Amino acid sequence: MNEADRLLLRLYRVRLVGELQVASLWDALLSRELFTPDMIEDIQRAGSGSRRDQARQLILDLETRGSQALPLFISCLEDTGQDTLASLLKTSRQAAKQDVEAIRPLDLKPVVLGPEGLKPGELRVMKQDPSKLSQGKLAPVVLGPEELWPPKLRPEVLRPEVPRAVDAGSGGFTDVCPQDRAKGNADLAYVLNADPCGHCLIINNVNFCRESGLRARTGSNIDCERMRRRFHLLQFVVEVKCDLTAKQMVQALMQLARQDHSAVDCCVVVILSHGCQASHLQFPGAVYGTDGCPVSVERIVNTFNGTGCPSLRGKPKLFFIQACGGEQKDHGFEVESTSPEDKTPSSDPEADATPFQEGPRSIDEPDAVSSLPTPSDILVSYSTFPGFVSWRDPKSGSWYIETLDSIFEQWAHCEDLQTLLLRVANAVSVKGIYKQMPGCFNFLRKKLFFKT
Repeated sequence: MNEADRLLLRLYRVRLVGELQVASLWDALLSRELFTPDMIEDIQRAGSGSRRDQARQLILDLETRGSQALPLFISCLEDTGQDTLASLLKTSRQAAKQDVEAIRPLDLKPVVLGPEGLKPGELRVMKQDPSKLSQGKLAPVVLGPEELWPPKLRPEVLRPEVPRAVDAGSGGFTDVCPQDRAKGNADLAYVLNADPCGHCLIINNVNFCRESGLRARTGSNIDCERMRRRFHLLQFVVEVKCDLTAKQMVQALMQLARQDHSAVDCCVVVILSHGCQASHLQFPGAVYGTDGCPVSVERIVNTFNGTGCPSLRGKPKLFFIQACGGEQKDHGFEVESTSPEDKTPSSDPEADATPFQEGPRSIDEPDAVSSLPTPSDILVSYSTFPGFVSWRDPKSGSWYIETLDSIFEQWAHCEDLQTLLLRVANAVSVKGIYKQMPGCFNFLRKKLFFKT
């Protein structure tokens, strides 16, 4: 669905949720192949199963159903006698086509910050020895889209300082691990003493059906083996499932959630697949099954909430998502390269498919959020920032998984998970010509140290 149609749905979402008569729509939606029977069943089970909850879920899922989803939906409304809503959407859509600027976000203008009195021709970034800079000769900073920067103007980017080793007192050096004191304190850190520590499910989707239009994810098997080995070493019982349809993915997740986790301390889910855009209330994005049908990250996470998985209440639940976050390619800023590998990737990377960039916050959000449990003891780590592609090398696997495995190997013995993920984000952000920025949604209540 294009951005104009998506914004139009969000603009009228409250009215649609309030007035939409969903019961008469199911046959029309199926006949136009807007949704599959399984998708319709999922929508009917949304929330409490009320008309309002079903309407809300239908509008959310509609955004993932392709470029013709809105006109097809309008025709469904007309066929079922919901002419007022159909006319509202059709008229607004036609008006938006005539005046695209009516619903397009305002163009950003660059803002130049610097010492007062500088003329436009004097704006420049000075690459000097910091010790020689004097007061009043500060270099300006530019905020705004790159294509709007003044000629020859490039911002400086400060790289975080690499942690230094300290003298251990015996002639050698050792890494500083100031978090050791938190490890043994149950008030500050989760207790991961069980053997095994917990269950880890890896879903690795490589080959997709022709009708989906999605390419095979060459190199993903390398990622899968890295994660299988890494979490085995972290004392998890690892199960790998390959090439699952959307329905099979949901079944595998529900099967894991229904297990008795009372004897373990943690649960991990790793998803390796193509990604797509999806509206959300808590967690953005969706991942594709091999049949080309999406499963929202929000649904994946909520499968393990207190109701669906009571034996994991109060225990950390970790989700690692290697999938695309959007179609934008991040060129980054022009900076001094600190290592040869920063300049050129090992081979031509591939992007893990279609977008899931986060849209503007919905005015229906308070009502929607109230129907969901507050997430706790959950961390969702994404391979890329919403709106941007996630790069995968066919020969060596994805940047994110390769870096995650390497950082865990070096630092998991002494650092908590949040610190490890900061290291991953920093390392991935300086790779390649195009850039990638991992991120996470952290609802953990304590620090988490893996059992090594």
